[in-house]
Amino acid sequence: MRIVIIEDEQPAYKRLSKLVKEKKPGADIVAHLESVEQADDWFQQNQPPDLLFLDIHLADGSGFDLLEKVKPDCPVVFVTAYDQYAIDAFKANSIDYLLKPVKKEDIDAAFDKLDRFGNLFSGKTPVAVSNNTPRQDYKKRFVIRFGDHIKTLLAEEIAYCFSENKATFARTHDGRTYPMDHNLDALEMMLDPLEFFRANRQYIICLKAITEMKTYTKARVIIWLQPAAKEEVIVSSERAAEFKRWLGGE
Repeated sequence: MRIVIIEDEQPAYKRLSKLVKEKKPGADIVAHLESVEQADDWFQQNQPPDLLFLDIHLADGSGFDLLEKVKPDCPVVFVTAYDQYAIDAFKANSIDYLLKPVKKEDIDAAFDKLDRFGNLFSGKTPVAVSNNTPRQDYKKRFVIRFGDHIKTLLAEEIAYCFSENKATFARTHDGRTYPMDHNLDALEMMLDPLEFFRANRQYIICLKAITEMKTYTKARVIIWLQPAAKEEVIVSSERAAEFKRWLGGE
């Protein structure tokens, strides 16, 4: 696997390259580039890599400026210290958005997602990934950090995940709440789609946590969970049909 890293901070590059090598010992980091101009020159003279790690803030511009210039035919993982560009990053068809300092679990998740999305960049017919697509590579447990404590949380313990004040949490079936290192977009890809469904932008819910459902206005569905959520969990009318198929195991 050929990998290019565009990062103008040397400590951040060293950390990222170390984690990449630990995850993919056979990977070849073919270029470390530090600016839009330098990266533009490299892409003009070389074939696209298999994967591009791209910092958003560079000395002479942004990672988005670079993508506009070179339009690389390869998957992109954005790496940044800021969370406000996530929407722009996903509009740019990136496969992941990692916040500095990058953690081992972040790299693991990015490569796992790359494996699932590989056909999108291979010239083959894309394979749609959705909540009702069964797969066997979902995560079975997560590492949880709170204060000085570290614990493992089994996926089967999770009743639902939710976002609040730009942070992400998991609520367990026994009513405990833990902070998660991954955002909901990443967790949606990690959790078993036969057991978990992305109800809306704020919630991923487990089938076992649903206690009651009712048709809401405009074909939406309102869901009650156990433990109870802090707010109403509503599946939009656009997702209602997919939600019902998921309930039926389709």
